[in-house]
Amino acid sequence: MAKVNISLDAELVVEVMVLAGVGSPQDAVEAVVRDYIARGHRTEARIQRQDEPLRAADSLPPLPEG
Repeated sequence: MAKVNISLDAELVVEVMVLAGVGSPQDAVEAVVRDYIARGHRTEARIQRQDEPLRAADSLPPLPEG
């Protein structure tokens, strides 16, 4: 896997380390990124579930008139 090196404010990283309960800056940043990705996936899944009834209604044939 490719690696990326970035610079972050030390106080910011320390705060994340404390909140996440991890002992290294690397683990802290990885935890934040993984959480962000997981939230995105949960949001996508929630939106998909909300759209399913609309899609089902759109695919129904029109009711006969008269």
